[in-house]
Amino acid sequence: MSIKALLRDYGLRPQKRLGQHFLVDRRILQQILATAEIGSHDTVLEVGAGLGTLTQALAERARRVVAVEVDMQLLPALRSRLNCFDNSKVVQGDILALDVPSLLQEDDTDEVPCYKVVANIPYYITSALLRHLLEASARPQLIVLMVQREVAHRIAAGPGQMSLLAVSVQFYGSARLAARVPARAFYPAPKVGSAIVRIDPHERLSLGDDDIGGFFRVVRAGFAQRRKQLRNALTHGLALPSDCIRQALGEAGIEERRRAQSLSVEEWLALYGALKERIRAEV
Repeated sequence: MSIKALLRDYGLRPQKRLGQHFLVDRRILQQILATAEIGSHDTVLEVGAGLGTLTQALAERARRVVAVEVDMQLLPALRSRLNCFDNSKVVQGDILALDVPSLLQEDDTDEVPCYKVVANIPYYITSALLRHLLEASARPQLIVLMVQREVAHRIAAGPGQMSLLAVSVQFYGSARLAARVPARAFYPAPKVGSAIVRIDPHERLSLGDDDIGGFFRVVRAGFAQRRKQLRNALTHGLALPSDCIRQALGEAGIEERRRAQSLSVEEWLALYGALKERIRAEV
């Protein structure tokens, strides 16, 4: 049944306030599945299940699917579509308020299985959702998201075009743009182009939990005044003496006149390593 027919039969209208744009192009659906490499052994968390077009396709391929949807009005249509799948579970709620590992625990064990996240999400929650997923106590092995095209380019950017969002994602994993998606692939069509982005989280992080807060304090200070040279931006943002910042930049092998967007994640890590003791002393 088509999306328009489902909406009509259930007396529904897409909610603008929830950023609802339902995927109607099956070629794009297949690209999402291919990018996520869904197989019969996979546990999948879907965020923003909507009317279940992607959910059904996931349930046909995966071992288990947990689908989260915030809009209670969509649940009857969503659950009806999944009635014949005993490997799917629908959870009503705001994903940002839910504990991700708890959602995925099997009934007969406290262990969280390896899982993938696949989602066509409201674009306004992209940054918050990525942070929620990547900072979870049990991080996903793979994330495939449909996001606003401009945001996808920011997530996957390289040195020279880096942003706080890019560093925040690439600290946790590698990111790449998998496919561009036209507005006509959705109903109703959004005003902006979209893209499928794939994020492969690192198996091990470069820093321990005790250092992650300090690392991002340095990164935020650098990007807070991104037009300024790093020495000036960090001196102001960290409230440390200019000579201290100059010395740390030298130890990290970073020219002090560079700007935040030019640094790779590895260079930010080196810079934090040079500043770590001073940062800890300030806390």
